[in-house]
Amino acid sequence: MIRKLLIANRGEIAVRVIRAAREMRIRTVAVFSDADRNAIHTGLADEAVALGGSAPGESYLDIQKILAAAQDRGADAIHPGYGFLSERADFSQACSDSGIVFVGPPASAMRLLGSKSSAKQLAVQEAVPIVPGHFAHGASREELRKAADEIGYPVMLKASAGGGGRGMRALRDPALFDDELATATDEALKAFGDGSMMVEKLVDRPRHVEVQVLADSHGNVSCLYERECSLQRRHQKLVEEAPSPYLATNEPMWHEMQGAARRLVSASGYVGAGTVEFMVDEPAGKFYFLEVNTRLQVEHPVTELITGLDLVKWQLRVASGEELRLSQEFMFGDRRAISGHSIETRIVAEDPAKGFLPSTGKILGWAEPESPGIRVDTGFGPNAEVTRFYDSLIAKVIAHGESRIEAIRRLRAALLDFHIVGVSTNIGYLIDVLDHPDFIEGKIDTGFLGREFATWTPDGIPPELGSIVATAERTTAKAVVGSTIPAAWGESDGFRNTGL
Repeated sequence: MIRKLLIANRGEIAVRVIRAAREMRIRTVAVFSDADRNAIHTGLADEAVALGGSAPGESYLDIQKILAAAQDRGADAIHPGYGFLSERADFSQACSDSGIVFVGPPASAMRLLGSKSSAKQLAVQEAVPIVPGHFAHGASREELRKAADEIGYPVMLKASAGGGGRGMRALRDPALFDDELATATDEALKAFGDGSMMVEKLVDRPRHVEVQVLADSHGNVSCLYERECSLQRRHQKLVEEAPSPYLATNEPMWHEMQGAARRLVSASGYVGAGTVEFMVDEPAGKFYFLEVNTRLQVEHPVTELITGLDLVKWQLRVASGEELRLSQEFMFGDRRAISGHSIETRIVAEDPAKGFLPSTGKILGWAEPESPGIRVDTGFGPNAEVTRFYDSLIAKVIAHGESRIEAIRRLRAALLDFHIVGVSTNIGYLIDVLDHPDFIEGKIDTGFLGREFATWTPDGIPPELGSIVATAERTTAKAVVGSTIPAAWGESDGFRNTGL
């Protein structure tokens, strides 16, 4: 049994893990950088340890500091969250060598699946369909160029390590190959410390579908249905839902896809929660393996809401050596056990009026939506500081309904009730996405936002502030009869939830 758990992360995922551990009566240890000294997760945990520094390399990415904190406080397990050290095989190995349980897969499985190239080689071995390409690790420029010519343009250049859209370039013109490869390689080297690249055939307008897997150390593997993550801006997911509106009417593909995911996970010796990602060529009716994320995903709440399972608790149980004891429906992906539909949006601190540049500063006002079927995961609140050192994600709003339409309506209403003052957010952008008729009909692909919202700009007062503005106008009018409403609340002054 895990008795004391150190969470090697920050923000909403640290809060999420702490709350799950608390319900299991597991004591928790938070770690924090100088920039996060007053962050919410430090106060929620039973204990908190300062790592020093603010940059990730000085704090949350410093393996020795993390291990020292765990040993000093007597933690017998470490949960890495997502990002930072969560997919570092050397961290998993270091925990094992130190006698500390790593809440995640063993280093061997992480090495095998963490590299896109070796994962694709395993996929071929296990008869999992892959897109034609060249995936040998450390391939030279000449080898990659030759492969691209043989595959035929358009192609996609991808970093062998890491993810999140970094080190990726869609390439349609062979004359640009050398320049795009150099740019992608440099980006991958800076992001992952590994500049190895691979090349594969580019599928136009694909859907991005991923299967949530959960495996124990006794050989049991559960495929807890799929999530659709096709709505991406610059390869960064913004809206995720479960189940996929496409697979909801294509059960034969679901059975093929979950079988492929199961084979990969079993062959790798994987233990814990993870995600097997696929690309769906809708016109052709085919799917192809992309990669395995060897960690908990940001979008895991949508799976929790359609299954009623707590994935973090199951991570901790599996890490403690427990056997998966789920219903047969959940173990074998029987879609009759799916409960309704769930959609998640990521609230990020960006300024839509300035090309979505990151927005930093102190949060002066914060009001979360509270209504049936709505869940908010966050590590921020009033007086919290959004700094330049970390990812701009500040909250996730998740809606659940009996149908997809009900989930969309609930989510839209919740976004209208989410008020953040002090930093800019993408809430208005997300509301417009949810209102798009093609999204409502489920006609989406990974290029949807790039096409339909390429020229999007905020329009006046953001809709999520409408109720605040209306209330202020009524209150002012009643308080001072015949007075003029202050310009700060006028509809033409461009007032937004920023810079106050």
